[in-house]
Amino acid sequence: MWLFLILVGVPIVEIGLFIELGGFLGLWPTLAIVVATALLGSALLRTQGLSTLEELKRTAETGQSPAGPMANGALILVAGLLLLTPGFFTDSIGFLLMVPPFRTLLIKWIAARAQMKMYASAANSQQPPDIIDGEFEVVEDSEAGDSGWTKRP
Repeated sequence: MWLFLILVGVPIVEIGLFIELGGFLGLWPTLAIVVATALLGSALLRTQGLSTLEELKRTAETGQSPAGPMANGALILVAGLLLLTPGFFTDSIGFLLMVPPFRTLLIKWIAARAQMKMYASAANSQQPPDIIDGEFEVVEDSEAGDSGWTKRP
């Protein structure tokens, strides 16, 4: 359902914003803004991506968890893609994702939601995942088989 809303809702919002802002500003200023945000987005993607890569290298050298820099890098990549996509709504979200304090809050929120879902799925399971229920029967050795597979050497 969320995917459908995103795939249908975002283009509708973008078309509406293009119509309204294009009618207010005119064609050429609207196109200039779209090109300028794409250029600014690619520059931000480059600088913040490289700084995140350096942070990832530092955490690897010190033996710390790379989860934080990796999550930041993923959100910077999403922000860059949104900024390169023509549209005012996607640009707004892309610029918001380029703000490090906002990314930190978003990462914490996503981590908390993921932990709640893992806890809920573990609580809903009927038996712990490391217990395997089964039956067995002891079979005595027999000299009946000659196949090489059943006969001991």
